[in-house]
This record gives sequence, structure tokens and C-alpha cells, in this order.
Amino acid sequence: MRRQRPIRLQHGTSLHAIVLATAMTFSGASALQAREAGSAETSDTQVRLPENAEIQLAPVLVEGQERSAGQYTATVFTGAEIEDLGLFNSEDVLRMTPGVNINSSGGTNLSSVFIRGVGSMYLSDVTDFMVPMVIDGAPINARHISLGTLDVDRMEILKGPQGTLSGPWGLAGAVDITTRKPTRTFEGYGRAEYGEQGQALLEAAIGGPLTDTLSGRLAVRYSQSEHWVTNDADGAPMANPSNFALRGQIFWDGKQGTTALVTVEHEDVNALPNLLVLMPYGRKPSVDLTPGLYDDVGKSLNRYALEVNHDLASSRITSISSYMNASNMEIAAYDRKIMQAQSGYPSEFWNQDNGRESFFTQDLRLSSLPGDTITWAAGLFFQHMDASYDTPRNTYGYTSPRFRDFKSNVYAIYGDVTYPVTSALRLTLGLRQNWSSTDYDASFWRGGVGSFDSRAMSESATTGRAMLSYDLTPGTVLHARYARGFAPGGYNMYAAQIADGEPFGGATNDMIEIGFASESEDKTFALTGAAYVNWVSNNHLLAYDSGTYVSSVVNADTRSQGFELQGRWRVGGGLELAAGLSYVDARITSSVFGPSDGDILSGNLVPDVSPWSALVSASYETALPPFLGLSSPMLKSIASYSYVGPRPANPQNSLDLAAYHKLDIHVGVAQDKTEIYVRASNLLDDMYDLYGYAVPAANMAYGGMARGRTFVAGISHRF
Repeated sequence: MRRQRPIRLQHGTSLHAIVLATAMTFSGASALQAREAGSAETSDTQVRLPENAEIQLAPVLVEGQERSAGQYTATVFTGAEIEDLGLFNSEDVLRMTPGVNINSSGGTNLSSVFIRGVGSMYLSDVTDFMVPMVIDGAPINARHISLGTLDVDRMEILKGPQGTLSGPWGLAGAVDITTRKPTRTFEGYGRAEYGEQGQALLEAAIGGPLTDTLSGRLAVRYSQSEHWVTNDADGAPMANPSNFALRGQIFWDGKQGTTALVTVEHEDVNALPNLLVLMPYGRKPSVDLTPGLYDDVGKSLNRYALEVNHDLASSRITSISSYMNASNMEIAAYDRKIMQAQSGYPSEFWNQDNGRESFFTQDLRLSSLPGDTITWAAGLFFQHMDASYDTPRNTYGYTSPRFRDFKSNVYAIYGDVTYPVTSALRLTLGLRQNWSSTDYDASFWRGGVGSFDSRAMSESATTGRAMLSYDLTPGTVLHARYARGFAPGGYNMYAAQIADGEPFGGATNDMIEIGFASESEDKTFALTGAAYVNWVSNNHLLAYDSGTYVSSVVNADTRSQGFELQGRWRVGGGLELAAGLSYVDARITSSVFGPSDGDILSGNLVPDVSPWSALVSASYETALPPFLGLSSPMLKSIASYSYVGPRPANPQNSLDLAAYHKLDIHVGVAQDKTEIYVRASNLLDDMYDLYGYAVPAANMAYGGMARGRTFVAGISHRF
């Protein structure tokens, strides 16, 4: 069978721009902080700045493994780098991570994450946990990567199947977010920014002791901007997005080995549109839609969590209870340009989708104490989800509404142990048993006549890991591991008729990895690397019908293999460098015949996965001579350059998305704990693709693009 001819979009960056970006990037340096992923036990691998530095710059990433607990490979971003580089949501951070790819329409609810070529092509099921986001130990799905990074201490991108050390699980990995916690020291910060395209931000946090046993912390952020896509109908930005986020925490220390942390969190994202723009976009992308169409688009999320720890004589009990509810309204609008190119008529068509979900999770874990020779954990996990995804109206009114309801329960038992075979060799074994069930009810209406669908499914899976790690030298560790992960199946949240409601099965990932982590004795140089293979059975791929605008999920096997290298070097004199490189070969290994937009053939590349990606980051900090009344000013600068190679946009491989280069720079002058700075985002002005859809019958495509080059000025103060 002949494959469809790819639609190739050429809007790359010139060679001289790449050379300029690389030169500018290496003109500074980066302060890195290495931390073992997700464990209560951490190693002292932080690279320290000069003693007179008040603000730590930690602009890039490091990859390593837990030496004592045999933990997972991870890429780590600190809160300092997230703030300095203006990474205001989780999606921004993930797009900078080598080996991680994102498919996102730019809105609040339609996103998916690939780690090392493993993930799901769009989140077509409300229970999809291919790559969960874990906030302070409690999971939510990656649909929420558009949410902000308010007062984040660090983000860790865990690579490989998860689920034997704690309740949250993941087929490909997980995004572990740790927020800043209350301390016994009164401290906080505030910052304000303003820049091009109406970008404005106000953020503050304050925390400290409340009583002898209580500490608290409160953080708040408000931001707004003009959208970078113009509406031809009125010449104005297609929307004016805004974001409000609030988090409050109370920490209780019982002084007898018992602690408790209560978290209350709220976030609103308003007027952030999904992008469906005819390709090629041009330098001034625009749509042709009814003005104000996105004014009521938005997402609201509330999260409540309680974490309790109690130390026994030889173990620790940890309980993490979390409840999250979220609601969103979004518009998927095909403007007059798309409709003209597809059907020959300059009409406008859109659907309104309303989503609602609530999650309750409970993780109860018994584990070893920090410093124990044999480290172990065992626990019970429960999750209940109640959600709906409805389409109450479209361009033509309320005549054809669709209502879809989902309920699911997940039960799991897990355990993990690391045993020192010799003084240099450690063996890690982990096991997890999952049971899941999902109920699906839907009603579809047309002309006052309804059709109804009701189904149920249940699955179980046994997963785990085995790992050997060996201390080759005091600063070099070798490891080899096998891990199996599982993601349950489900039902199509975009179903438009009963025929679309056929469930898709759960996916299983078997991974083999070998790697190393090495650090010099003086901690000025570190290098880590890993090579891996993932075999995924029944992966979840998107089958899109461009004629009816309906998407569904199909099961297909995939395989990904590749390697990663990441390193850092503290040159000295305030200069530090870091770099990461990833190669992924991800392919579909079983064919699926029948999708409306073309068959999915074995040998095709996995969509949205770029073979090559890289990140080079640098920071430079030095004292300046006194000026303008500043007695001891410090120059603080960061440059971060990321590269993502070309990748297919769909499983049919009929549309290619071009490679892109992104350069971000932060330059500031600090006096004591106050800094005034300028930040340039996307300095190369590469308006890269967020995703793409092909319409083979019309030989056209549409998608969404990122914001181009902008400059922002700001001031921050810490106390």
C-alpha cells in the first residue's frame, strides 16, 4: 500500500542564527542542582555559587540516579531556573527537556506528553495516566500541564515506568512537582514584570512560623497578556489570556516524629484559546472568527491535600490524601480560512466542550528511615475518578448535544526494596499489582431523538522493576535495570455516536536501560548517560477523521530506543556550563487499517517524537563596580538554548513538523536581595509548531504555533 505524500512545512532557522545562539549560550554558565528523583533521601550534589551570592541561579538540568535507594533516572529543573527563564507553566518546562515531546493545541485542556518516545497521542480518555503529573505526592493527569508553576521548588521529569516506591504510577514516566513548603524562618519574595504583547505578572509568597508547632506559607500569582494570534475580523488579538493562582499551606510539627502538611490550592486560567490555524502560518499568524468567541473559555482547578508522616522505631508511616476538582469550557473553532481550504466555503464551524472531573486519591505507605542500610517501601493506593466531557452546542445551536460520563476506580498494592549485596553492589526489586474498573454512560441527540450507550470494563496488571547498581569508583555509579509499566484502557471522551464508544485496551511498557552517573571529587564536573529500549504493547494512538472532526483512540504496538547524555561543568569565576543531548528512534510496530484519514502502518514513526533534542544552558555571575548608588552590585545572567528536531504530526506520517531552535536570556543586576532584570524569550523568533493536523483529501493542514520573540522587564525582592 502506498503511503501518503507528506506535507512538509519549511519554516526553520538559518545557520547563522544557530551559530549566534550557540555562541551566546556558551558566553555564560549554569549552576546546577542534582537531586535524586522522588525520594525522601537526597545527596549533597548541589553546585554552590560564590559565597557572596544571595540568589542562586540554577538554569538547567541534571540526570542521575538515587545511589542508596536505586531510584529512577530523572531530569531536574529547580524553582530558580523556572522563575529566571520565565517558564510559567509545566508545558514550558517540559518543552525544554531533552527526550521529552509535547503535543498541545495551546489551550487549557488538550495536551499529551511523550518521554523517550512513549506516551499517548492526545489525551482521549479522562483517566489517561501514561505520564501523570504528581504534585507533592498526589497525581493528576497530564491534561493539566497548562497550569502554572507558582512557588515551585523543583520539577523532576522521571524517566521510565513508575509505581513501586509510591502510589502514583506511569507507563512512560512522571512529572514530579514539589512546591515550596513552610519553614521555621520568616521569609518570602515578591516580583513584578511587564513586557511586550501586554505581558504582565505580579507574584508574591510569604511564610514562616505561626506558633511553636505551626508554620505557614501563602503564595499568589496573577498574569495576563495579549494573544500572539490576530483575528482578521477585528484586527485585535484573538483573546486576552489571564491566570490567577493561589496556594496556602499549614505545616504542623508534633516534635515526636509526627508531622502534617495541609495544602489548599486554586487556579483559574481564562481566555486561553485552542489554536487551529491554517498552515503555513506566516510571520503574522491570524484566524478569521467571530470576535469574542473565546471570552468565556477557561479552566478552574481546586486541590486539597493532607500529608501525614509518623516515625516509628524502625520505619516511617506516610499518608497522602488528595482531592482535586476541575472544570473547563473550551471552543474548538475551524475558522473561515480552514473551511475555505477544506470545503471551498468560507464558513465558520466550532464545537463547545465542557469538561468536569474530580479525583480522590489515597496513598498509605510504610518505608525505611533515612540512612537505613536496607531501603524499602510498601504501600496501598486508591483512586476514584468521576468525570464528564460534554458537547452541549456548536455553531448551529443546541440541536445535537452529546453527553459523556465516566467513573473509574483504581486499587493498587506495591513494594520496593534495595539490598546492598556488597559494599559496592546493590540490588533493587519492586512489584506492583493494579486493579482498575471504568463505567461509561453517554447520550447523543439529533433532532430531538436520543441514542444511549452504557458500558463497563475492568483490567488488572502486574508490573515492577529489577535493578543492579555498582559503584565503579567513589564518584561513578553504573546501573542496569528492567521495568514494566501499565496504563489502563478506557473510552473515547470525544465520542460523537455509539459506534465511537468502543473501549480501547490498556497499554504495557517493558523497558531495559543501562547507564552511568559520574561526578568529580570536587563536584565541579558531572556527566551522566543512559541507553534504553521500550517495547509498548497496545499503545494509545489518535485516529482523526478530518471530515467529521471526530478523534478516537486505536491500539497499536510501538518500540522506542535511544540514548541520553547530560553534563555540567563549573568552570570557575562564576561561570558554569551545562548541556543535554537525547536521541530517540520511536516506531509503530503493528499496522492499523481503516482510520478515515489513512491506514497506520508498521514502520511509521511515532507521532510528535523528535529523534534529536538538546538543551545547552549557561550562567555567569560576577561582582560589578559600584554605580548609581549601588554599593555591591552583582551581574546575574542566564542563557538557555533548546533544540527540537523534525517530527511527524500524526501516526500516518502524512504531515511533518519542522525542527526549531529556542533561545532564552535573562540578564539582571542584583543588590543584596533585590534584582532588576530583563528577559528575552524566544530570542530567535522561531514560531515553532505546537502540533499539527493533516487533511489529506484537501492537501492542506492546520495546527498551532508558539509565541514569537518578546522582551520583559522585571524586579524581584526576597526577604
